[in-house]
Amino acid sequence: MSTFTGLLLIVLPVFLLVGCGYATVRFRAFPDKGIDALIAFATNIAVPALLFRAIYTLDLGAALDAGHLMAFYGGALVCFVGATLVSRMVWRRRPGESVAVGFSALFSNSVLLGLPIFERAFGAAAMEPVFALIAFHAPFCYLVGIMTMEFLRRDGLPIRVAMIRSAKAMFKNGLMLGIALGFLFNIGGVPVPGPVSDVIDMLAAAALPVALFGLGGVLTRYRMRAEIGEALMVSVFSLIAHPLLAYVVAAHVFALDDGFVRSAVLIAAMPPGVNGYIFAAMYDRAVGTAASTVLLATALSVFTTTLWLGFLGGGAFG
Repeated sequence: MSTFTGLLLIVLPVFLLVGCGYATVRFRAFPDKGIDALIAFATNIAVPALLFRAIYTLDLGAALDAGHLMAFYGGALVCFVGATLVSRMVWRRRPGESVAVGFSALFSNSVLLGLPIFERAFGAAAMEPVFALIAFHAPFCYLVGIMTMEFLRRDGLPIRVAMIRSAKAMFKNGLMLGIALGFLFNIGGVPVPGPVSDVIDMLAAAALPVALFGLGGVLTRYRMRAEIGEALMVSVFSLIAHPLLAYVVAAHVFALDDGFVRSAVLIAAMPPGVNGYIFAAMYDRAVGTAASTVLLATALSVFTTTLWLGFLGGGAFG
């Protein structure tokens, strides 16, 4: 078996499960309206349970590293600014539209794709740095996106009002609740009773398969639009520029251990997730481009993720 084939076999099952969700909904073997309930279960119950368990058992002293966070989030911020400026100057987008386009380059699909791919490539024991990144992902990205949008678009709310609404929305989110409770129980040393822990483990085991299947179902609702060039531009920032920046900063600026480098680079290499579309729809800006980007970048990431895994030395091959 060639190295590339071995790497592809790590990535492929994750995308095949997404494809299974897409095909069953597309050909009506699974009802489209059922996808909403499936996604609600995954994002409000199962994935929060997974994140709670991960953060609760996380060795915070070992997992949290300033250089690691700067490598990932610094790269994300550069890609956000870059995609926003290119959208504004090349495609002549209005300021608010440009921010919505840039947001897709900012927000990697860290949970639904990043977690299962990283675990398959490097094993469950290597996951701590990944969970450290994910703990700050949604707050950082939405804070940057909303603040920039409200400063630039002419019909925006006062920034104070927008930030209050954003904070309320984020902390009503199940993923944020799971992360916050995980930190509280971890720092406070609060014990979790055995039966409760068993329930959490069962929910966590269902989280990623259900979420991946649901993601495939959700993708049937989007279509490739005329904005294919702009979607490709965002894909380049997301799939190539972000992981490259993360690698340079993690490996050469901070000289981090392999575990931190791999997690920063591979999570950075994930395509834009549905959050990019949600953000664009929330402001009704560049919604078609956001939808096209989700589809195009997810398809391209089958190959780019395989190449990044090869670069990082992921997996064992016979």
